[in-house]
Amino acid sequence: MKILIVDDEEAIRDSLSQKLTRAGFQVSTAANGLEGLRTFHTERPDVVVLDIAMPEMDGLTVCQRIREVAETPIMMLSAQAVTEVDIIEGLNAGADEYLMKPIRGNEFVARVQALLRRAQMTAVEAESGYNDGYLSVDLQRRHVHVNGEKRHLTPTEFKLLAVLLENSGRVVPQRELLEQVWGKEYIDDIYYPRVYISQLRRKIEPDAANPTYIQTEHRVGYRFEKQKRQG
Repeated sequence: MKILIVDDEEAIRDSLSQKLTRAGFQVSTAANGLEGLRTFHTERPDVVVLDIAMPEMDGLTVCQRIREVAETPIMMLSAQAVTEVDIIEGLNAGADEYLMKPIRGNEFVARVQALLRRAQMTAVEAESGYNDGYLSVDLQRRHVHVNGEKRHLTPTEFKLLAVLLENSGRVVPQRELLEQVWGKEYIDDIYYPRVYISQLRRKIEPDAANPTYIQTEHRVGYRFEKQKRQG
């Protein structure tokens, strides 16, 4: 597996690169956003690790450019405290993951591995998909259509939808969602489901403010409700 690290701080590039290399990954690095985008097109990595604040081109712009041509998992690095607003901004740009500096090496490697697992998810555990005439989900091909229009979901968003579909009609507790979608490394990141569910609703619900598919069970978790077929 190939990982691209894009960060303008040489010490961080070297440290993260060494950690990933020892874990068995092939690593490419870039010192600014523009160089990172060029390297992405030549190397075609399996995961991109992007710093947000960089010269030439910032990380969010690089993320958007990558998303125009590929669904490669993207991890954003932030030197500031990450808020829900930051995560939503990153999700809107197409990111899958946020990690705050300073970065603990072992945690970083574990989260990269978890991100790869989500991206490589197969649909063998679920039905062939779901289609009610408005929302169509092809789990094998990883396609989602809403009212006939294809919607792009990040690997994390797709995994989240697949887990909810697999458990349709049952409330999935937040900690169970964290473990199944993000991995055991994320079991304490309790705000993740809320933020990602909100983003997923904006992409698939007829009215995200009054959801029909993804229902919230307050202080417990979330439930996917299948709808009667239209037409």
